[in-house]
Amino acid sequence: MGLNSTSLIASVSECGDLPMSLVARTRRVYDCVSGIYPLSSYLFHSKAHRCALETAGIRDGMRVLEVATGSGEMFRRLVRINRHGSTVGLDLSPNMAARTQRRIRREFPEARTLCHAVDARRMPFGDETFGAIVCCYLFELLPSDAIVLAIDECRRVLEPNGTLTLTLIGQNTAGFNRAYRVCNRLAPAFWGRQVEHGVPDLIEAANFQITHDRMIRQGFYPSRVLTARK
Repeated sequence: MGLNSTSLIASVSECGDLPMSLVARTRRVYDCVSGIYPLSSYLFHSKAHRCALETAGIRDGMRVLEVATGSGEMFRRLVRINRHGSTVGLDLSPNMAARTQRRIRREFPEARTLCHAVDARRMPFGDETFGAIVCCYLFELLPSDAIVLAIDECRRVLEPNGTLTLTLIGQNTAGFNRAYRVCNRLAPAFWGRQVEHGVPDLIEAANFQITHDRMIRQGFYPSRVLTARK
């Protein structure tokens, strides 16, 4: 099954797709909230981050990429594990990328790291550059066709037998889903929409094999952690 399958793209559009104009608004919104966003990660995402690290198979000395670093909570965890390797981060928001880079350089001055503002659909890396890729809570903010392009780019820059680990906002709690739809209507550029049910099919269509699949709950906030091997 090919990555351009219309039925697969439709499977992540159940709750309404995001127009490409909203991507630019999302960049501006996350630039503005970069200073306070770490609180959200601490309250709702930290448990899923720990689970993702357990399944990603990252070892010290690897070349590791994080797609969508946000304000850097997961990136700090990756650098701490991979002190003798190279760890690269990218984010659509220039402020988020710059904030993460400053903090990492201060806390891990000897580590080989780089964070910069990059669109996940067009990564400036050669084929098969990284042994592991981690991507947390990005796909909710992308139009469906952009999710497909981002997955395709992850596969391109990932080494053979490398791992792609994703964290997604869960859809297994009816009350949370209703609340999330309200948030989406109020501030779509910040919240995006839930896509967790459709993403596994897109991952497998890109010729990844899913090796770990786990639901995590932190307070009322559900997440799904997927690790797939190229």
